[in-house]
Amino acid sequence: MALSSTAPDQPVVSSNRWLQIVLGVVCMVAAANIQYAWTLFVPEIQKTFGWDRAAIQVAFTIFVVVQTWLTPIEGYFIDKYGPSRVVMFGGLMTGAAWVVNSYATSLSGFYLGSVLGGIGVGCVYATCINNALKWFPDKRGLAVGLTAGGYGAGSALTIIPIAKMIDAGSYAQAFFTFGLIQGSVIILASLFMRSPAKDEVKFSTKVLQTRRDYTLGEALRTPVFYVMLLMFTCTVTGGLMAVAQLGVIATDLGVKNFQVNLYFFAMAALPFALMLDRVMNGISRPLFGWISDRIGREKTMFIAFAMEGIGIVALGYFGSNPWAFVILSGIVFLAWGEVYSLFSATAADTFGSKHIGKIYGVLYCAKGFAALFVPVGNLIMQATGTWSTVLYTVATMDLIAAALAVAVLRPMLKQHHLNNNAAVPNAALAHA
Repeated sequence: MALSSTAPDQPVVSSNRWLQIVLGVVCMVAAANIQYAWTLFVPEIQKTFGWDRAAIQVAFTIFVVVQTWLTPIEGYFIDKYGPSRVVMFGGLMTGAAWVVNSYATSLSGFYLGSVLGGIGVGCVYATCINNALKWFPDKRGLAVGLTAGGYGAGSALTIIPIAKMIDAGSYAQAFFTFGLIQGSVIILASLFMRSPAKDEVKFSTKVLQTRRDYTLGEALRTPVFYVMLLMFTCTVTGGLMAVAQLGVIATDLGVKNFQVNLYFFAMAALPFALMLDRVMNGISRPLFGWISDRIGREKTMFIAFAMEGIGIVALGYFGSNPWAFVILSGIVFLAWGEVYSLFSATAADTFGSKHIGKIYGVLYCAKGFAALFVPVGNLIMQATGTWSTVLYTVATMDLIAAALAVAVLRPMLKQHHLNNNAAVPNAALAHA
């Protein structure tokens, strides 16, 4: 189906937009450890205080729920005050989160740190994604993928130093030191961030994109929004489970301390898998985003979600082999990381960019729904005595989402754009 072309877009594209992407990536890298390094701390916290593992993992759930479910509110402040102030506040909260964790001696202390971390990372993540969507309508998949990739791969830079500091018997010092570093980097980068003017952007000629800016209320009244919300929840659950539980799964499968020897270096299976996973997670976001800019979002979703589902099934079946554990966990993260580039780009294509902070903020709450399954995963494992049941369940959810992408979402989006163009025949002219 052809795009509406009543008037050509003739913007003066600012070279400043690539600087904005770089700043966004820097902020995402600095915020990434709050989520992705958590799995390294859980065994040490349990060893130090003797608390139940499921009770400790509630902190992770609190973090994700706060990060995601406050995103619509953060979207309001982004639209009102611009990216710089919101990211600066996020940097302050991100740094404070791990400083609080470094002094925590009770579960409530770690829960407080999770609340602060959720607020901080939520502000950083939502704002950087929002800024990428607004600056790059013509390359939304790639731009958002690069930005989200910073969050996915960011912890690869520091996962080994953090692991070494923890192994030296000082997990609290790791929290404190890296908390200060991460918060300071985000605050510094925020000083140079800004939103684009209307004449600094241009639209894609390969992907269906509305020229109408939907309000949050209008978006919530469309069926396509809820299909995306369901798919987002299904796909993010499996990856989020792996992020939070990978260290625990490795311990239970007996592969955590197995030495992976690649001749030129050797490393225990768990840190090696975590480092590989971060790299694969980061690569997947710009890679699949770039692919979606060319073949469409729904086809790319089908490929990635099916790959993730099959990878998780294989991890459940072969995960007790250390080499299989490392390789398959990398495949799972390669196929999971792209959800954050594909859904955000699809939302902006569908509903416009003016109110995308609030709209994607509500859609991003899917990650909060998925986080509720993380402690449930521990309970299921304890009841069944195996992680296979948990992994097969989330793999099924991925495969369902893959089918929905081509069987339901694709025709719904075509109809959505047909209706939009019919209702607003001069949308391109009005935007210009």
